[in-house]
Amino acid sequence: MAECNHDCSSCSADCGSRKQSKEEFLIEQNQFSNIKNVIAVVSGKGGVGKSMVTSLLAVALHNMGKSVAVLDADVTGPSIPKAFGIHDRAMQNEMGIPPAETKTGIKLMSTNLLLEHEDDPVVWRAPVINGVLGQFWSDVVWGDIDYMLVDMPPGTADVPLTVFQTLPITGIVVVTTPQDLVTMIVKKAYKMAKMMDIPILGIVENMSYFECDECGKKHYLYGESKLAEVAKDFGVDILAQLPVQTVNAKMVDKGTVELANTDDIQPAADKILEKTE
Repeated sequence: MAECNHDCSSCSADCGSRKQSKEEFLIEQNQFSNIKNVIAVVSGKGGVGKSMVTSLLAVALHNMGKSVAVLDADVTGPSIPKAFGIHDRAMQNEMGIPPAETKTGIKLMSTNLLLEHEDDPVVWRAPVINGVLGQFWSDVVWGDIDYMLVDMPPGTADVPLTVFQTLPITGIVVVTTPQDLVTMIVKKAYKMAKMMDIPILGIVENMSYFECDECGKKHYLYGESKLAEVAKDFGVDILAQLPVQTVNAKMVDKGTVELANTDDIQPAADKILEKTE
C-alpha cells in the first residue's frame, strides 16, 4: 500500500481521512433551500446532447409530480435557459438570489441569467468560475426541491471536480452516444465518480438510432450500439436509449422543451426515482 501524502484529490483510497476531508469541502445550502437529491449529468466529451438530456429529465421528473431545479454548471457554454425560454436576468434580494422559474414551475440558475447580454462570452479563469458555482448553491433561494439536476461541462477537469467536492451529489447520470469512443467516454466518467466516491445511477445513450416515419424501421446512424457490453463491463445500468428526434431538438432551440415528448426519457426518470427514493 502506498504511503499517504494527504492529498485526497489524487487518491482513490476509501479511508477515514478521505471521508473527513470530503465533508469539509461541502458548501452549505442557502438557509431558505431544502434540496433532497442532487443528480449530476455528465459526459466524457462534448456534443453528445447532455443539456438536452438534462432538460428532458427535468421535464419528465416534473411531470411525475416532483419539484425540480436545474443548476447550469456549464459556466462558459450555458444552454439551459435557452432550452426553457428564459431570458430575464436574475436579481438579488434580501434573502439571496431567486432562481428563474419556467412556465410549469421548474427552477433554473445559469450564468446566462447574470450577464447583461445572454450572448456575451464568459471569459473567466477557473477560480472565478468555481466561486460562481458555489454561489449558485449557497446564495440562490431554491426553496423545497425534490431533484436538482446539475448540467455539467464535458470532461473531468476543474469544474466537475469542484462540483463533486462541494455539492452533496446523490449520484451521476452518464450521457454518451453509440460511437467507438463510447468505452473511453464512459470509462473516464466512471473512474472519476469512483475516485470521488459518488454513485453512478446509470447511462443514457443519446442519438441511438433514427426511426423512419414511413416504414417504422430503425436506422443506426453511428453503427450498432455497444452500450450493453460496456454497461455490463462496468456494472452500471442502462437508463434509456434515445432516438434522434428533430422535433425535440427544434423545441429546445425554440425554448419550449417543456412541451417535448418525454416517452423515451421516461425509463431513466423512473429508474432515478427507484434508486433515490
